[in-house]
Amino acid sequence: MDILSIAIIIFCIMESANVAILYFKPDSKLGNGVAVFDSWKDAKEDKPMDLFVHYMAYWVAGVKLIFIFLLLVVLFTGTQTTKVFAVIAMIISIATYFYKLHPIIKRLDSMGKITPKGYSKTLGIMISSFLIMFSVALLIHFVI
Repeated sequence: MDILSIAIIIFCIMESANVAILYFKPDSKLGNGVAVFDSWKDAKEDKPMDLFVHYMAYWVAGVKLIFIFLLLVVLFTGTQTTKVFAVIAMIISIATYFYKLHPIIKRLDSMGKITPKGYSKTLGIMISSFLIMFSVALLIHFVI
């Protein structure tokens, strides 16, 4: 099995766990569970807001599923060239987290609206790890 396929499989497994958390245990603080946001608890007291935040959590899970299933299609039917471009697409799309989302979660963290405190750093490290994994896999693919 080639290095690009291994990176894709690791990502799919990790993100599948996050999808399961978002769909079945959104109150979790594990993975991408949204209970790390203190506003999640506040929203539960306001029924329309509670429905909205659940909708958004499930929407995020659905988007993650799109990525997972498309990567599985690439994994099982794609050529090496397709895998290379899929990995490049993953690097670019994952990197966009640092453009808008990371500054927001850092700000919420500094305002004391994230539990546990410092979670923005943990999430940043996790997402950076995906970027590093895909980048190293791509580098190894071209070197070997």
